[in-house]
Amino acid sequence: MTVTTTLPPLLATPTTVQVRPRYEGSNICTWIGFKHVNYLVEEAVLDHFRQSGVPARELYERHGLCAEFVHLDTRITSAFHMDDLVDAEVRPARRGEAGELCFDVSLTVERDGKPVKSAGSRVHVLLRTDQRGGSAEPAPGELRPFTAEAIRRPAPTDLPVPVVTPLALGRGGSGGDPVLAELTRGTNSFAWRWRIPYPYCHFTERLQMSGYLRQMEEVVDLFLADRGVSIKTLLDDQNWIPVVPRSTITLLDEALMEEDLYTVFTVEEVYKGVTYTARMDCYVLREGRLVRTAEGRITHGYAVIKNRRDWNLVDFDERMLAALGG
Repeated sequence: MTVTTTLPPLLATPTTVQVRPRYEGSNICTWIGFKHVNYLVEEAVLDHFRQSGVPARELYERHGLCAEFVHLDTRITSAFHMDDLVDAEVRPARRGEAGELCFDVSLTVERDGKPVKSAGSRVHVLLRTDQRGGSAEPAPGELRPFTAEAIRRPAPTDLPVPVVTPLALGRGGSGGDPVLAELTRGTNSFAWRWRIPYPYCHFTERLQMSGYLRQMEEVVDLFLADRGVSIKTLLDDQNWIPVVPRSTITLLDEALMEEDLYTVFTVEEVYKGVTYTARMDCYVLREGRLVRTAEGRITHGYAVIKNRRDWNLVDFDERMLAALGG
């Protein structure tokens, strides 16, 4: 396929595609977790590039441009199930960061013979130039405003980056990782150090958006286990499962294969004893200082399993409130 040099379809023309959630995402009964809902969003946007004549493979192989998902904000309004056929619509959006392609994605499923919008997402894509693959043809002129030599984006919040002193880095000892200690000092947080593995990366070197989604899913799991309310504990004791109505991840910098990623999960607010919001901040340590590479937020509630098809939302009990309060 040849990449066209006119871009109006990508910028102006909506596209639709039918997608199905992957079997892997059905972890509790036949419901699909938030990570795999976001995977549907990602696939819909990639198909929009294909239908618009600028598929991600051609952009990379011919022009040395890496299609990078740098912002993903998804609201889930009703559950997705195994084997659902999802109608995904992608609309180019006029709002967004300068120099980034912005899209609104709507996911609809059929329920009782009627279409129901089950999720909506705002997506930003940046075309990052590849430095590894040798020479490439120049980017089409219409694409050049959306290209960059690296992912370096302003943080949406002004949270200060903790300072890790050389003295702290040099001491270590039985007290644990001094970087983790500094990142959680005085906060209602859980932190985790993790070596970035090859299968979470793409374009030969960088942690990709789907890798951060997996990181968000896992740090929640570790946080809950650390507070004594692990997923299995609540399933065994109360038949409760976590549900996610909203998740947001924003890339700020680049995290590279085999670097150590420091992920901090901080509870921010418990709302009316029904949901809680938490933020995820990701850092790498370079030249003795922390660099924030991504931040995100997730909203969690809980539901009790009624049967293999149905569940009901529940209020937090005292055990859950105590765990969230630290």
